Amino acid sequence: MKEDVKGITAKKDKDFSEWYTQVIQKAELADIRFGIQGFIVHQSWGFRIIRKIYEYLEKEIEKDNHEPFLFPISVKEKDLMREKEHAGFNPEVFWVSEAGDKKIEERFALRPTGEAQIYPIYSLWIRSYKDLPFKGYQSRISVFRNEKTTRPFLRGREFLFFESHDVFSTNEDALKQVKKDLKISKKVIYNIFKIPFLFFKRPQWDKFKGAVNTFTPDTLMPDGKRNQLASTHDLGQNFSKAFNIKFIDKDEKEKYAWQTCFGPGIWRIMAATIGIHGDDKGLILPFKIAPIQIMIIPINFSKNNISKDKIEKRCVELSKELKNFRVKIDYSNQSPGFKYNYWDLRGVPIRLEIGPKELESNSITLIKRTDGQRFSIKIENLKKEILNHSKLLNEKIKKNANDYFKNKIKETQSFEELVKIIHNYKGFIKVPFCSVDLDGEKCSGILKEKTNGGNVCGTIYPKEDRLKKDDKCIVCGKKARNIVYIAKSY
Repeated sequence: MKEDVKGITAKKDKDFSEWYTQVIQKAELADIRFGIQGFIVHQSWGFRIIRKIYEYLEKEIEKDNHEPFLFPISVKEKDLMREKEHAGFNPEVFWVSEAGDKKIEERFALRPTGEAQIYPIYSLWIRSYKDLPFKGYQSRISVFRNEKTTRPFLRGREFLFFESHDVFSTNEDALKQVKKDLKISKKVIYNIFKIPFLFFKRPQWDKFKGAVNTFTPDTLMPDGKRNQLASTHDLGQNFSKAFNIKFIDKDEKEKYAWQTCFGPGIWRIMAATIGIHGDDKGLILPFKIAPIQIMIIPINFSKNNISKDKIEKRCVELSKELKNFRVKIDYSNQSPGFKYNYWDLRGVPIRLEIGPKELESNSITLIKRTDGQRFSIKIENLKKEILNHSKLLNEKIKKNANDYFKNKIKETQSFEELVKIIHNYKGFIKVPFCSVDLDGEKCSGILKEKTNGGNVCGTIYPKEDRLKKDDKCIVCGKKARNIVYIAKSY
């Protein structure tokens, strides 16, 4: 615990960018001083939160019968180029071409994503319909992309990754998996991390390279920019044909497989947890994901060592009583006020204070991070009250997040009004649009230019918004075929 640590000086609602930077630095989530742009050091407190993201995703995806594997970090150049659209990753790729002071025989890439390294092996593993469905995933890995603009947990040149890659005998089974992936997103991102979002079907010009369709849960950060929290892709047979993933079906005919892949955004979920739940004191963490759920603070203002010993003994007894939770006692020599601010900055959900008064009354003082209210609780009721207050804390975080998100959608049918709204408004804007197929890309480009960065996020999925009879594209004036959502993006 650093003696010179200072609290957050920026106001979240006044200068979100500075607030976000200060929280990352002062709560010791990441250190950006590594010295190479886009590469950060994940510090202990932040990495322990990130491990919870992985833990819950792994739990849910294994319940869906996925098996873990781990592939090398490298991708063969020829494999990266096999699928025509997917080769579009090439400008973002980092290449390894030398070993020591000598050129290597065949340069290779650091993986920008897993398809080109995994699917050549799938073509060896899969032979028969009896091998299908095949569901595999790799977790707790990094990928590398040459991003021009970087920001911790939002964009990096190395960032943490999770990906599942599934193979099916029919298109119908593949599409069912896409829906399962979206359910897993909701279970983890919303139910556990309390982050609200909208599900979108991406426009064709903004889908994953090589996919038939891409689906994403998107939220909004307090600066009004869209944060894509995950993505799941219907790959059709594009990759199976490129990588020769075939199987002998029940009718004894050889067929190309149908595929999907799912990529929850580990960093992006972390960024949303920081940005949406946090306040001017720092982080606010849902109870399940906090590295320390309960911080016990011994308080003794007297110089009486007997009193101090009794208080610390009671703290130890309570920590043992609460062993089913993640509990820590702060024995540091800092003042109580310093300790309160220090652990509030890190988002510890519940604080327990024990001083002479609590010792005498056989009670404890409980404070929740969300509202700072103080409760005097009898020791014999502590376990029950912890469970009750942890539930109330989670409900408060969820309500605050939902209240924040529910007013983040406006509508317009006027391009002039859209330009005005997007300049001042921090949210999604619903507009009629000519098409989310490739013939709408020109209008999307005009819209982005005229609004200084407004992006067509896509259409609501699975039940797209209904058009009115006379709706016209907000850009070109032609008959609208879709209602799309516009927002600026990271």
